[in-house]
Amino acid sequence: MEERAEGKMVMEGRSKLTLTGAKEVLRFDEELAELSTGLGNLTIEGSNLKLKTLSLDTGTVVVEGELRSFSYEEPRLRRGWRR
Repeated sequence: MEERAEGKMVMEGRSKLTLTGAKEVLRFDEELAELSTGLGNLTIEGSNLKLKTLSLDTGTVVVEGELRSFSYEEPRLRRGWRR
Protein backbone atom coordinates (compact mmCIF):
# COMPACT_ATOMS: atom_id res chain seq x y z
CA MET A 1 0.00 0.00 0.00
CA GLU A 2 1.36 3.39 -1.01
CA GLU A 3 1.76 5.98 1.75
CA ARG A 4 0.67 9.52 0.85
CA ALA A 5 2.14 12.72 2.20
CA GLU A 6 0.03 15.21 4.07
CA GLY A 7 -1.04 18.39 2.36
CA LYS A 8 -3.45 21.22 3.03
CA MET A 9 -5.07 23.86 0.84
CA VAL A 10 -6.63 27.00 2.33
CA MET A 11 -8.42 29.38 -0.02
CA GLU A 12 -9.30 32.92 1.03
CA GLY A 13 -12.07 34.17 -1.22
CA ARG A 14 -11.04 33.52 -4.80
CA SER A 15 -7.86 35.55 -4.54
CA LYS A 16 -5.42 33.73 -2.24
CA LEU A 17 -4.38 30.09 -1.91
CA THR A 18 -2.05 28.75 0.77
CA LEU A 19 -0.76 25.25 0.13
CA THR A 20 1.38 22.95 2.27
CA GLY A 21 3.02 19.77 1.06
CA ALA A 22 4.64 21.29 -2.05
CA LYS A 23 7.82 19.60 -3.30
CA GLU A 24 8.63 21.52 -6.49
CA VAL A 25 7.29 24.27 -8.74
CA LEU A 26 7.10 22.73 -12.22
CA ARG A 27 5.75 25.80 -14.04
CA PHE A 28 4.48 29.23 -13.07
CA ASP A 29 3.18 32.16 -15.12
CA GLU A 30 0.32 34.66 -14.83
CA GLU A 31 -2.33 32.12 -15.95
CA LEU A 32 -1.07 28.69 -14.84
CA ALA A 33 0.83 27.16 -11.95
CA GLU A 34 1.91 23.51 -11.80
CA LEU A 35 3.25 22.17 -8.53
CA SER A 36 4.53 18.76 -7.51
CA THR A 37 3.04 17.76 -4.14
CA GLY A 38 2.92 14.64 -2.02
CA LEU A 39 -0.64 14.12 -3.26
CA GLY A 40 0.24 14.37 -6.97
CA ASN A 41 0.80 17.22 -9.40
CA LEU A 42 -1.49 20.19 -8.77
CA THR A 43 -2.53 22.54 -11.58
CA ILE A 44 -3.90 25.97 -10.66
CA GLU A 45 -5.54 28.12 -13.35
CA GLY A 46 -6.44 31.79 -13.13
CA SER A 47 -5.26 35.23 -14.17
CA ASN A 48 -2.76 37.68 -12.73
CA LEU A 49 -1.27 34.86 -10.64
CA LYS A 50 1.62 35.81 -8.39
CA LEU A 51 3.83 33.54 -6.30
CA LYS A 52 3.87 35.40 -2.97
CA THR A 53 5.57 32.75 -0.82
CA LEU A 54 7.72 29.80 -1.78
CA SER A 55 9.46 27.67 0.84
CA LEU A 56 10.26 24.19 -0.37
CA ASP A 57 12.01 23.55 2.97
CA THR A 58 8.63 23.73 4.70
CA GLY A 59 6.55 22.87 1.60
CA THR A 60 4.60 26.13 1.81
CA VAL A 61 3.40 28.00 -1.28
CA VAL A 62 1.12 31.06 -1.39
CA VAL A 63 -0.46 32.05 -4.72
CA GLU A 64 -2.47 35.25 -5.18
CA GLY A 65 -4.54 36.43 -8.14
CA GLU A 66 -7.89 35.58 -9.73
CA LEU A 67 -8.12 31.86 -8.97
CA ARG A 68 -10.41 29.84 -11.28
CA SER A 69 -9.68 26.12 -11.02
CA PHE A 70 -7.59 23.46 -9.33
CA SER A 71 -6.94 19.88 -10.40
CA TYR A 72 -4.75 17.04 -9.18
CA GLU A 73 -3.07 14.43 -11.34
CA GLU A 74 -2.43 11.15 -9.57
CA PRO A 75 1.25 10.42 -8.95
CA ARG A 76 2.69 7.90 -11.40
CA LEU A 77 4.49 4.84 -10.14
CA ARG A 78 7.96 4.27 -11.49
CA ARG A 79 8.14 1.23 -13.67
CA GLY A 80 11.18 -0.67 -14.73
CA TRP A 81 12.94 -3.98 -14.59
CA ARG A 82 12.70 -5.89 -11.36
CA ARG A 83 15.23 -8.39 -10.21
